[in-house]
Amino acid sequence: MEKKSNKKVSLSDIISDRFSDTWKLLSETTGFLSKTPIFSQYEEELRIWRRDLQRAGSNGEVQNRIRQEIITLRKSLREQGYDLSLVKQSLILDGFRNDASLGQGFRRVVIYFGEDDIYWLEGDDNHITLSEMLDRQMEARSQKQRCNILSKHYLWYRRKGNDLVLSGSDTETKDDFERLKAMAEANSLVILGKLRGLK
Repeated sequence: MEKKSNKKVSLSDIISDRFSDTWKLLSETTGFLSKTPIFSQYEEELRIWRRDLQRAGSNGEVQNRIRQEIITLRKSLREQGYDLSLVKQSLILDGFRNDASLGQGFRRVVIYFGEDDIYWLEGDDNHITLSEMLDRQMEARSQKQRCNILSKHYLWYRRKGNDLVLSGSDTETKDDFERLKAMAEANSLVILGKLRGLK
């Protein structure tokens, strides 16, 4: 499940990079890459940039060189489909909840992990009804393209600042929730990107 988003490089991303502090760019880039499976490919380069920036002091030429190299890397990551804006977000899996969580601002969501994508449906109906509704959507979609679903999850969710909190419902099994936790640990940025529409 290492599929990346197809987000195009936007003008606002480019402008944001151009006017951000070099240390901030390096920190955000390091934080982003540390949440991806490709971190090891860039770990040494990030370490060298950090070291060189510390040694540079007020040497503007060195700072500018490092800044341009970081901007080039960020542009390359975006062109590969990575969404660097997700670095500020966190995916939190927080135990199990029941209907009382409605009073705490949680909502119901059903999430299906497929071979090719992540599908979800949120709403006020119970989890079984939401699942049936999503199944019907998937059946209609599968007439156009085949969707092989690997796992289904019946969850409560809540946005809390930059955090997306997911909790198991009474319909979610403990084994399925443990599987979801493992997927979230390995691919939190992919999942956050796909669940961006959960408000």
